[in-house]
Amino acid sequence: MTKKRHIIVSVTNDLCTDQRVAKVCQFLVNQGFEVELVGRLLPNSWKMDVGYTTKRFRLLFNKGPLFYINYSIRLFFYLLFSKKAILLANDLDTLLPNYLVSKLKGSPIVYDSHEYFTEVPELIHRPKIQKIWESIEQTILPRIKSCYTVSESIAKAYQEKYAVDFKVVRNLPTQKTKDIPPRNSTIIYQGALNIGRGLEALITAMKNVNGSLIIAGTGDIEDELKKQVKDLNLQTKITFLGRLDSKALTEITKTAMIGVSLEEELGLNYTFALPNKLFDYIQARVPVLVYQLPEMKKIVKDYAVGEVLESHDPNVLAAKLNEMLISDQYETWIENCDKAAKILNWEKEQEVLKTIFDSI
Repeated sequence: MTKKRHIIVSVTNDLCTDQRVAKVCQFLVNQGFEVELVGRLLPNSWKMDVGYTTKRFRLLFNKGPLFYINYSIRLFFYLLFSKKAILLANDLDTLLPNYLVSKLKGSPIVYDSHEYFTEVPELIHRPKIQKIWESIEQTILPRIKSCYTVSESIAKAYQEKYAVDFKVVRNLPTQKTKDIPPRNSTIIYQGALNIGRGLEALITAMKNVNGSLIIAGTGDIEDELKKQVKDLNLQTKITFLGRLDSKALTEITKTAMIGVSLEEELGLNYTFALPNKLFDYIQARVPVLVYQLPEMKKIVKDYAVGEVLESHDPNVLAAKLNEMLISDQYETWIENCDKAAKILNWEKEQEVLKTIFDSI
């Protein structure tokens, strides 16, 4: 009997909400790896029932520099005293302890960059903190041979900056069968409630939209957004659902008429964004409205699954949403979503992962 290869996958977030990491871990299990997923425990963390081992750190700090220091130290010693394994670091905030342990123990290391980390909105206006992360990236990334990321634009940026070959593994959902329940004039946003997601403009636009809005997710600006809804007296038109598990989110999404992804150009990370919600909408056969960022615009245009927004002005946004809700193209968009769903899915995308891990 062939002995299973051990792999330790590390993230800084809550293990139960990261769909990309969950899909990668399940892929690795299916490929015969013994998988261990390491993250952190938060007060509202859900229990997990998955087909691999999980480890959650209780930390003294849950945000800011002290969190990253605390987590990195815990992760370093955990990896150091674990049995030798392939190390899969997710994003720059796990890379340093993984890299140090890989050098000390001679362990293979793989890097999955979920975003263009040093260009996230939280860093572009904090140059000193940004410089620290850039120095970590510049020191380590050129020394790693197995790397992949979420979009062609981010891969190209890293390749040009560090001469590192980045593969592209898009954050695609698993393929779902066509299921279109009765729909009313509902718009859905799913994902993090953070700055730069176009949510403030979307809420303001809803004053003039002939429909309702569902917001599924949590994040740093959730309280501000709820206050905005209250101040605009839009409580009957906008519903906050909070964090949902993937099954419940899928059921809610497929009842909507339009899915929105309106990221703003706040740094190259958002400019190059290809968020998983775009593909979740397509798998739910829900036509989409995206802002004209290059990666998302290309998907919408190539597969003809919706419309592209040229301005975050709330009046322009409201007009576009109203136009889409009554468009004679709507049924065509649904059929195009169905065609795209059979191409843009995890079952096809994971073939890239297979080439990466087969080479280790």
